[in-house]
Amino acid sequence: MARGSTRPTSRDVAQAAGVSQAAVSLVLGDKWRGRVSEPTAQRVREAAQDLGYRPNLAARNLRLGRTRTVLLVVPALTTEFFAEVYTGAARVAGEHGFGVVLYPSPEGVGPARDPFASAQAALDGVIASSMAADALSAIRGDQLPLVMLDSDPEGSLGAATVNLDIADGIRQVAEHLLTLGHRRFLHLAADVPSWTFEVRARELAARLSAAPGTELSTARAPISIDGARIATEAALGAPGPRPTALVCDDDKLAAGAYKAARRAGLRVPDDLSVTGLDDLGLATAIDPELTTVRLDAEAFGERGMRALLAVLDGRTPEEGDLPVSLVVRGSTAPPR
Repeated sequence: MARGSTRPTSRDVAQAAGVSQAAVSLVLGDKWRGRVSEPTAQRVREAAQDLGYRPNLAARNLRLGRTRTVLLVVPALTTEFFAEVYTGAARVAGEHGFGVVLYPSPEGVGPARDPFASAQAALDGVIASSMAADALSAIRGDQLPLVMLDSDPEGSLGAATVNLDIADGIRQVAEHLLTLGHRRFLHLAADVPSWTFEVRARELAARLSAAPGTELSTARAPISIDGARIATEAALGAPGPRPTALVCDDDKLAAGAYKAARRAGLRVPDDLSVTGLDDLGLATAIDPELTTVRLDAEAFGERGMRALLAVLDGRTPEEGDLPVSLVVRGSTAPPR
């Protein structure tokens, strides 16, 4: 068939791949496992790509009674983390003929304006961050097939929950700092009522309490550089021995802590070790580069989308938290 002459059909794909139209339908509808071999499925996908074939989703949706549209509800897009979550979710969605609509909640709290006349008519399902869960009520998203990200699996609203192993990330931070010899800690905690931040505080307190001679104080700040600077300045100026290690809930908080330390005449890491969590681009833009916990945001979004597809198909989603890793850079050193 000459390219550009007419729109390629599933029959064209079948002829190019040497299979039946039924096999093409199974493969491109992602229902081939156990019915079509992997090499055959790959041959069909390659033929479809070469021909520029796109399924007629409108006709398919009419048959299935689905919109093939998913809503991703996140806090305000103030860092690249949730943009990468979207990228991962959209990649998997596209492989299965779904689209993803991004719905940011303003300032990370409260509902944004409802973009749908009827969410249940416009959407097949929802993936939502726990930090933006309040937005679900505005669109009645909790009445649709729902997968929660970064949420308490015991009290989740969703049919499935997908988490990063944040607790292990905090344990890795604590072990690193304790091994360096730190015993006086300040936790710069995100002032956001969310399960994921509760986990960070709980795990840090538990790990440090098990180490003899440790002291832990807490300062709370909004997730902003200026907010973190102000909170850290107040904490560093408080009476008593100054902390030697500052554990931040987020890389943006760590950047604010850097500014506070410099204003106080302290050097990182000579006078104060600082750690973050996320491994945003910011972590290598500040000097010294930040020791932080790397979270694979794209893999997080991919897992969330796969979990929702499993829920929609009546399958059990993959279990287990996604692993995280400590990245040691120049912001941590033994205390003086």
